[in-house]
Amino acid sequence: MYRSLNDEMREKFGGKVYKLALEGGFTCPNRDGTLGSRGCIFCLGGSGDFAEKPCDSVAEQIEKAKARVAHKNPCGKYIAYFQSYTNTYGPVSRLRELFTEAVGHPDICALSIGTRPDCLSDEVIKLLKELNSQKPVWVELGLQTIHPKTAEYIRRGYPLEVFDSAVERLKAAGIYVIVHMIIGLPGETPEMVAETAEYIGKSGADGIKLQLLHVLRGTDLAADYEAGLFRTLELEEYIEILEECIRRIPPEMTVHRLTGDGSKKHLVAPLWSADKKRVLNTINASFKRDNLVQGSAL
Repeated sequence: MYRSLNDEMREKFGGKVYKLALEGGFTCPNRDGTLGSRGCIFCLGGSGDFAEKPCDSVAEQIEKAKARVAHKNPCGKYIAYFQSYTNTYGPVSRLRELFTEAVGHPDICALSIGTRPDCLSDEVIKLLKELNSQKPVWVELGLQTIHPKTAEYIRRGYPLEVFDSAVERLKAAGIYVIVHMIIGLPGETPEMVAETAEYIGKSGADGIKLQLLHVLRGTDLAADYEAGLFRTLELEEYIEILEECIRRIPPEMTVHRLTGDGSKKHLVAPLWSADKKRVLNTINASFKRDNLVQGSAL
C-alpha cells in the first residue's frame, strides 16, 4: 500500500496541481571545481531537461510554463519547481530574490527546491523557514543510494551522514523533505536498492521519488555502458524492484514519482523507458494485481 502524490495534492490543495520547472541559473559544486568538474556520472544537464529557459524574471518563466500546461490544469494551481543543478548553491541574497518572486505569484501554491544535502547552510535553512511561513516549501534532496561504493562511483561527493544531518535540520525548521533515489545503479542488487528505500523511509523525510536509471548520451555513464561495464534493467525487473521499495517505506510516506523519463533525444538505454504511457500502464496493472494502491506522480 502506498500514498500517491495525487492523494496528497487533493488533501492539501483540493485537486491536481502541476509543477512548473524553472531555471534559477545555478551551478553545482560537482561542476564548478569545488568538488569536481564533471558532475555526477549520470548527469547531462542537472536534471533540468524540461525546465524553462532563463528569462528576465521568475514571473516570466512561470507565465511561459503555465501556457504550456494550462489546458490540462483547470484548477489553475501550480508548484514552482527550481530543478536544474543545485538550487541552494549561491548567495542567500540571490536565493531570496528568486524564491520570494516565485512564492509571491498568485497562482503558485507551493515552492519546491532541488538541491544537495551539502549545500544547506544555516542561513539558507533560515530563509526557507521564513518562506515556508508564506507558502509551503519543499526541499528535494538527491541521495540516490545509501551504499558508499556506489556513491563513490556516481561521484555524489558527500557521505551519508551529511544527508542525515540535512534531513534533521530541515525537519526541525518545519520544511517538507522529498528524497530522490535511483533504481538500477551499476553494481547494486535488488536488495541493495530496497535497503536504500527502507533507509529513506526511516529518515524522517516526508516523500520519496523513485527514479529509473537512464543512460544519456554525452555522460560518463554512457561511456561505461557502451564499454559493456553494466546493463540496464528490463521493465519487468524494474517493476519487481519498485514494488519491493514501496513495501519497505511507511504507508504515510508520499510517493512523488514511480519512474521518470529522460530526454528522448539523448536516451541511450533503456529504450523501453521512452514509452512513458506504456510504462505507467504496466506499473499500474502490476500494482493492482499485487494489491498495491494505484497512484501517479507529477
